[in-house]
Amino acid sequence: MAAGPASIGVFDSGVGGLTVLRELRRVLPQVPMHYVADAGYAPYGLRTPASIIQRSEAVSEYLIARGARLLVVACNTATAHAIEALRQRWPDIPIVGTEPGIKPAVASTRKGRIGVMATPATIASARFADLIKRHAGEVQVFSQACPGLVELIERGELDTPALHQLLAQLCAPLRAAEVDTVLMGCTHYPLIQGPLQQALGEQVQLLNIESAVAQQAARLWQRLAAGAQDPADPAPPPTLQTTGSAPALSAFVRDVLGWEGLQAQALNI
Repeated sequence: MAAGPASIGVFDSGVGGLTVLRELRRVLPQVPMHYVADAGYAPYGLRTPASIIQRSEAVSEYLIARGARLLVVACNTATAHAIEALRQRWPDIPIVGTEPGIKPAVASTRKGRIGVMATPATIASARFADLIKRHAGEVQVFSQACPGLVELIERGELDTPALHQLLAQLCAPLRAAEVDTVLMGCTHYPLIQGPLQQALGEQVQLLNIESAVAQQAARLWQRLAAGAQDPADPAPPPTLQTTGSAPALSAFVRDVLGWEGLQAQALNI
């Protein structure tokens, strides 16, 4: 398949990476963007490391073939398990990952007790353990795996009794630990930030890293020849594709993000 125009390729296991895409569009409005939701293989958080690497490579290869000059791995789980494999396979392509911001959380905590909510695969990864080892110092880190949460978000259950019940269960250990700062260690979780804040309590500070990811991508994009867009150029709509249900993704971006007129395309890779 012939390559399209130079673009930023963004992928996630589903809709969570749209929070990163939203921020990328804000900081780089003139840049073509191509988003793939690998929903047919979601959630990554319950897959083996080998399976996560295989899917990440397949999606990345597709995006690069379609013109991606920079990749954003808008998935904490894929970053934790696959980003080094991607960088080794495509050493000339800048690749930006997404991982829990232990360092800013450590800087933000008042009581020296932070929580991290993430998928089981992220919590179990060596990369996550290394982040804690390098940045936590004397701060206590309470890791909370969140099985089932991504699945509810993927189904569009952003404010349902089932969501609130699951959040109450997941947040109970963090409340008991009296953390004052919690990292949303999955790009899906900002889509339920309101209910999550309610479950944790207003006294808890919630952190995400979408802005930092977008800023890093912007810095790298500007170094590329492909990054020279005329500010007067109209902002192109992003290309949206999914290995799951295209109508479901189209409805999600319309109803949740307010992006009217965008139609997702089905993808088989």
